[in-house]
Amino acid sequence: MKKIARIELQYLPCLEYFCALLSFDVVELEFHEHYLKQTFRNRCYINTSQGVQMLIVPLKEKHGKISVQEIRIDYQQKWQNNHWRSIESAYRNAPYFEHYADELKKIIYLGHEHLLNLNKDLLSFCLRVTHLKVEVSTTQQYEKVPSYAVSDLRGTISPKQVAFERTFYHPISYQQVFGNTFVSNLSILDLLFCEGPKSIDLLRASLRSLNK
Repeated sequence: MKKIARIELQYLPCLEYFCALLSFDVVELEFHEHYLKQTFRNRCYINTSQGVQMLIVPLKEKHGKISVQEIRIDYQQKWQNNHWRSIESAYRNAPYFEHYADELKKIIYLGHEHLLNLNKDLLSFCLRVTHLKVEVSTTQQYEKVPSYAVSDLRGTISPKQVAFERTFYHPISYQQVFGNTFVSNLSILDLLFCEGPKSIDLLRASLRSLNK
């Protein structure tokens, strides 16, 4: 029997997110939830010469219970330029930056109207280049409690709770661009630009059992 997980889409997710996906055969992306603020759905963290930096995708919808499908990106703020300048400044000297940069930049600059579609395209890119083999589907309706056997990971990976308080990510250090102190659980971009094809091996090494 296939192991199934249900989880929300996040913006350039952290390593913990991908460790969680590694435990499953099928991942159902939640397409019918109400959007929750101050989550990884529109933010990620990268490592820069000045330390850890948060990148936030600005949104038009600010109030009320709104379906995640209706959340639109605010292009009045030049977030694409800001994000790409920050990513390029942080990782242009990383060993594998040039290998992935063009395709990543293209996705960021596609001009997606909705956050959901941006995040889905970025996740597809990340899964493909890390060679993480998992079947991806989307939910057809919102269920507070899934009606069949599925591990509900929605809202589990949150910036409001540090990763070591959960069960499925154990930081394994690798050579980062800046500093002598390893920074764990950054966006997958940090691992990808630094380790390239070896990223999947480090993710597997970082995986803890969800059943512990």
